Amino acid sequence: MVPAAVDSDGGAEVRRFEATGGPRRGSRSGWIVAGFAVVIAAVAVAGAGFVVLRPAEDPLTATAYTTVPVEQGQVGSSLRLNTVAVWEPTPVGVNRVSGVVTGVEVAAGDEVGAGDTVYTVNLRPVVVAAGAVPAFRAISRGDQGTDVAQLQLLLAQLGHYAGPADGTVGWGTVTAIRAWQKASGVAQTGVVEWGDVVFVPSLPTRVSLDPAVVGVGKTLTGGEEVVRGLPASPVFTIPMTDAQASMVPIGTHVRVTAPDGSEWSAVAADKTSDSETQTVTVGLTGIDGGAVCGEACGSIPVTAEVRLSSEIETVPTVEGLVVPSAALVTDASGQVSVVDEDGARRAVTVRASARGMSVIDGVDEGLRVRVPAGNGAPG
Repeated sequence: MVPAAVDSDGGAEVRRFEATGGPRRGSRSGWIVAGFAVVIAAVAVAGAGFVVLRPAEDPLTATAYTTVPVEQGQVGSSLRLNTVAVWEPTPVGVNRVSGVVTGVEVAAGDEVGAGDTVYTVNLRPVVVAAGAVPAFRAISRGDQGTDVAQLQLLLAQLGHYAGPADGTVGWGTVTAIRAWQKASGVAQTGVVEWGDVVFVPSLPTRVSLDPAVVGVGKTLTGGEEVVRGLPASPVFTIPMTDAQASMVPIGTHVRVTAPDGSEWSAVAADKTSDSETQTVTVGLTGIDGGAVCGEACGSIPVTAEVRLSSEIETVPTVEGLVVPSAALVTDASGQVSVVDEDGARRAVTVRASARGMSVIDGVDEGLRVRVPAGNGAPG
């Protein structure tokens, strides 16, 4: 192949090559075909560049959508779990008499006051009285001490003694003891036997007797912790998983269904984690910090834990204008808006969101807003 000539056409050069000894007519037609192929390739490349460089479409117009009306409604979220209510009694009174239990006079959870009989041993009543010092001896004329003063207060509360609680057993105290013994149906000796009285920290109080120790026919030898005091209310807790507990911050409102079907209001007060069981126990208190059960704590059985259906308000219920959360769009400045059916953005304020729905302010009820297709919103 050797160069044959150079033609000039408007400043562009076209070089033709011819095969040595070959016919020139055929070579020109071959270059026409080649030139046509070059033009097609150039157009194809230019087209490819156009596709790559053209501006992206507006996603609001490019994305398929449906429209829904802004409607009145409410948004909230809750967990339904069981609250465990259990009484936690503490030992408050020690038995000091030996013999066979012949009667149990109180049921678990009963409230007792000064002079109430809690059980009988060998048919002799054992009563409760208020006092910090436990019974440690028989009390008779001439004895002195704090335990004597506690006994004198008991006799005064029962109407048998009008003298001072001076801690000394004089004739006035002996006379009061005999009057009390007569009323109790026991021998009027004027001596309070060791074990006739169980002193507890305060009265009145709700109590339970240890059924493993105090029961008709059981034998007592003295020294047994028999009387257990109950707190003002049972302990209310909700066991849950770590994931559930993460949705229940301190102060979360809880509605507890009482045994009679009524509702008690409570709040989450504390959390305790157990790494072995991987559970979190959430403690509850009343709204005002008091008892969850208020004045109805007696409805909770003392002898076993009780499970009560409860609703934990993880997102407080808010009423207002509601739209699917998928209808909300946020611009670069953080402004939240909805897009109406004509494509215009309407700025809104989100008051609450839960379970795919949001309560908003800033638009009118009935406005139809766009929701991307596939979000399950009604049309």
